[in-house]
Amino acid sequence: MFLRGRPITMYVPSGHVGFRAELPPERLQLDWVYGYRGRDSRSNLHVLASGELVYFIACVVVLLHVPLRRQRHYLRHSDCVRCLAVHPDRLRVATGQAAGVDKDGKPLQPVVHIWDSATLLTLQQIGLGSFERGVGSLAFSCADEGSYLCVVDDSNEHMMSVWDCARGTKLAEVKSTNESVLSVEFNPQDSSSIITSGKSHVYFWTWSGATLTKKQGIFGKYKKPKFIQCFVFDAAGDVLTGDSEGNILTWTRAGDGRAVGKGGKGGETYQIGQQTRAHEGSVFALCRRRDGTVLSGGGKDRRVLSWSPDLTLLQEAEIPERFGAVRTIAEGPGDELLVGTTRNALLRGTLGGGFSAIVQGHTDEVWGLATHPTRCLFLTCGHDRQLCLWDGQEHALTWSLDSPQHPQDPQPLAGGSDGNEQLSVVRFSPDGAFLAIGSHDNVIYIYSVTEEGRKYNRFGRCTGHSSFITHLDWSKDGHFIMSNSGDYEILYWDVAGGCKLLRNRFESRDREWASYTCVLGFHVFGVWPDGSDGTDINSLCRSHHERLVAVADDFCKVHLFQYPCARPKAPSHVYGGHGSHVTNVRFTHDDGHLVSLGGKDTGVFQWRLSSKLPNCFPEVPEVVTKLAEDLPEHNEVLPKKPELRASIPSSSENFRDRSESSRSLSGSFRSLSESFRIRSESFRSRSGDARTGRAGAEAAGTGGNEARPESGPGVTRPR
Repeated sequence: MFLRGRPITMYVPSGHVGFRAELPPERLQLDWVYGYRGRDSRSNLHVLASGELVYFIACVVVLLHVPLRRQRHYLRHSDCVRCLAVHPDRLRVATGQAAGVDKDGKPLQPVVHIWDSATLLTLQQIGLGSFERGVGSLAFSCADEGSYLCVVDDSNEHMMSVWDCARGTKLAEVKSTNESVLSVEFNPQDSSSIITSGKSHVYFWTWSGATLTKKQGIFGKYKKPKFIQCFVFDAAGDVLTGDSEGNILTWTRAGDGRAVGKGGKGGETYQIGQQTRAHEGSVFALCRRRDGTVLSGGGKDRRVLSWSPDLTLLQEAEIPERFGAVRTIAEGPGDELLVGTTRNALLRGTLGGGFSAIVQGHTDEVWGLATHPTRCLFLTCGHDRQLCLWDGQEHALTWSLDSPQHPQDPQPLAGGSDGNEQLSVVRFSPDGAFLAIGSHDNVIYIYSVTEEGRKYNRFGRCTGHSSFITHLDWSKDGHFIMSNSGDYEILYWDVAGGCKLLRNRFESRDREWASYTCVLGFHVFGVWPDGSDGTDINSLCRSHHERLVAVADDFCKVHLFQYPCARPKAPSHVYGGHGSHVTNVRFTHDDGHLVSLGGKDTGVFQWRLSSKLPNCFPEVPEVVTKLAEDLPEHNEVLPKKPELRASIPSSSENFRDRSESSRSLSGSFRSLSESFRIRSESFRSRSGDARTGRAGAEAAGTGGNEARPESGPGVTRPR
């Protein structure tokens, strides 16, 4: 084996007769996603007709049913999801992704997916090859039952386009601005009117056929803010904008049609009719409630304010500091509110009763991971300096170091300093008598552990590596250590004999290891791809029953190999979902789950390990199916304008037919599968009648009631 042209020496165990390179019978299925992308995304939290919350993190769109504590996942995106919009029927969802590259460096084009939240089936892919860098913001039209979608990409000109949702065709496109665009929305009463806002601008667009024309909002005597982060339409059709100065500006329609904007001809015009001081710092979110009141969320002051339709302050609440600033607000059932924050948390509560977290996550790159030896618990840590304990059964954060949810403040048992470099890996020996710490100063420090883990004394130092320590494992007897380093060395150490380097590595070829997390070794060299430069694999872990090895690679993928994996180009099951390099993987104590960390996407994924093939058509919860059937009762859209429908043909009926077709697709495949099974039974029955009399006698001996085998010698399946 060679890495960067350097030979890696590995010794074959005695008695080795070769391992078969086969796919493992076990599979992974995404069970739970911990975290939420709130630090740099807006308007990414909505409530569906089913009562589920929809939001995203990494490449996964999560549908969370809070009372049932159940998640479903839309997994069709190939790179990080950047924006999200919900159709007026509250069933269909549009999500846009960023551009990326695959493991060969080839670009992955950004695209918008329109999909059915009941079946998780994709209805339409929009804009493949039309967008640059990524999809920044998008919105469904409302006045014509959601027939159109407006998309703004992340190119230098921030290209703005309008699409027919059912046909997937582009109807109009224009360069919007060289400044960043943060939000886009259709006028809910008139789909020919579109508004965008962002850095130093708010634009009022008129769409007619293949043409988009704009008028720039003029601030006049009011101070022009640096950013207009959000806006919302009120009941009268006026526009309320929230800006970086902490103000809410009310833009009213000009009755006489005289110029209040510049850069366009025709269409409605708006002027500032009122300025309301709302927050200290930026206004990050605006939300119009069902009763006509307006909610605003502040950045610096972390407050959620309730305003009357004429912007009189009614009520306020403050978000706890540990959750960060308000990023987005959504209305739940009754008086309940849902708040997404800049520290990647989702909160639920009321203005009078306060808020509590229902989703929490890391806020910076995540690397550290350890699973509990006897329970479904695991610890994570990262660059945000947070140490978090997660309960894999309850799917919840148990505590973090700065969280008051912890029953008592954790106290350090011992402290010390090992060199001046960062510590990269920590491992206890199987019997808990020693602790090994690998450092970036090329040394492994060994501590003896006494008094039930309350006392740590320096036992020795393992010196001999020529680069920083990356991975290490203890032998099953607790006497030896195997270690890897940044220059791809594999070294062995006799800890019990005084932390001595074993010069004759051949003698360690048959040693059994309590864990296997070293990425270099004979039993796992098959996980490395051809032409690897040594950084393609960040972590691996052998299962406790020693039949599987999970791998975290540098291309956003989790792999599942058979163990031992000692043949080149070994096959594996490959799973996506992470939007960044996967930094760590670990099996839980009973090998029932695998946990993976997504590095910069801050996602913590919990995978269920199953020996059965995953269902290609996810089970649709009963509550979702029921609400999908009763959907017209929940379709609360604003009145249609006859003149608009005369000038812009609606294709909502076609789109609705495609949605109904997708919902019935799962049932059709099940019926088809049953048909093949019946035909297969008939084929085998006819084949049995044509066999010899001895075969007929054997069949008669069974009484004709036992099920025939589905596969095996002598069984032929129909083509």
